[in-house]
Amino acid sequence: MYAIPLGEDGAELRPLEPWQAEELLAHMDRGREFIGRYIALADAVADLESAREFLQGYADKTAADAGRIYGIWADGKLVGGVLFRTMDINQGTAEAGCWLEPSAVGKGLVTRAARVIIDWAVVERGIHRVEWWAKAENEASIAVARRLGMKREAVLRQSYVHRGSRHDMEIWAVLAPEWRAGETPS
Repeated sequence: MYAIPLGEDGAELRPLEPWQAEELLAHMDRGREFIGRYIALADAVADLESAREFLQGYADKTAADAGRIYGIWADGKLVGGVLFRTMDINQGTAEAGCWLEPSAVGKGLVTRAARVIIDWAVVERGIHRVEWWAKAENEASIAVARRLGMKREAVLRQSYVHRGSRHDMEIWAVLAPEWRAGETPS
């Protein structure tokens, strides 16, 4: 296994794999309500079996070159993650996403981790367009998209049903030439 340092605070980015289902479940239990405000991950990972199934789904996506998932560890504890929910190498597109438990908020972990995976996707895999979808009321996620140099391209009105309510989704994106030119604010 490998780990990529995310800065001088000791945080690391590592692949998140099926054998880590117990750790994912414990992490989700610590942050379930916080994480679940905006994304379905908190509801999808409800017990050990569903945690394994979720991670196996991403292991299968990795094997098919159709997605990836990485955990963010701080002080040796899984506190969040970033992923490519979708990845289409032939079309050169990917959709990145993230989540954090409350103890990890406000430290720049998601921005740093997302930079690592987007750079890998653009430089190593030839991805041309990386999208970031966020509920319109998820100001923290939208702030990450801005820090990554993404541009808001659309609002899909009431397109996302989450916990029984309809929500607007914002689509943000960065193109490979923009990314390579370093047009991302710090």
